[in-house]
Amino acid sequence: MYNKYKAAKKECLYGHKHDSAKEAQRCNELHLLMRAGEISELNIQVRFELLPFMKYENMPNERSCFYIADFVYKDNKTCKMIVEDTKGFKTPDYVIKRKLFKAKYHSDYIFLET
Repeated sequence: MYNKYKAAKKECLYGHKHDSAKEAQRCNELHLLMRAGEISELNIQVRFELLPFMKYENMPNERSCFYIADFVYKDNKTCKMIVEDTKGFKTPDYVIKRKLFKAKYHSDYIFLET
């Protein structure tokens, strides 16, 4: 099965379903880093709220806006939390969400693109 960007869905060696082979391969690598003790607290497909639900009197309400990170983990050398996104193609929506994520969460997470 393909997603809207023609990337085939792929399962990693640990049974997680990913949107692309590149993302599945990165998941395999992160699991190896976790086994080696270099990272910990690995989570997959973590949802972050970028903008909350907004209610207006004279306009339609706006739903919350979310960014879903491919991976979130702790770098054991620096003790920093890492948010990692594996992209083959950067859509305009992704670029906006990345900027909103950095604006809101820059003090709590380091953002990486692979």
